[in-house]
Amino acid sequence: MSGFSESNLSSQSSRETKRKWVSEEDAALVSCMVDLHNVGTFNADTRFKADYLTELEKMLEKVLPNAMLKAKPDIESRIRLLKRDWSIVYDMLNGKNNSDFSWDEHRQLVVAEDASHKEAGQFKHRSFPYHDQLTVIYAKNRATGKNV
Repeated sequence: MSGFSESNLSSQSSRETKRKWVSEEDAALVSCMVDLHNVGTFNADTRFKADYLTELEKMLEKVLPNAMLKAKPDIESRIRLLKRDWSIVYDMLNGKNNSDFSWDEHRQLVVAEDASHKEAGQFKHRSFPYHDQLTVIYAKNRATGKNV
């Protein structure tokens, strides 16, 4: 019985540690990522260099002193999610068979005639305001098109 209780407590605590990000924090994170990318110190061929998370933590501490965002797991997991969402939108707009998709700059969302792209549905009614900024960071090394 004690094993069950420990298992239950550990799954409960892992759910409690999952952080809910607010739009102000997302905006600050993306802005700091763009700044870091523009400076170039932490740029690598296809991503940032190893210590970039620590640098982002310091930058965010200045912008959002009460947020208490840590490099791991907070910033690292949020970047992974943002990059995944960006990849979906970017591939829809720039990949092969993309004639059914366009980008509504004003509303910051994908316009799709038909949600045939399996991940398109989530972005049809949900804006993704960081598409342009993340494109600056990640698109250079993103392979798309008919020769991929």
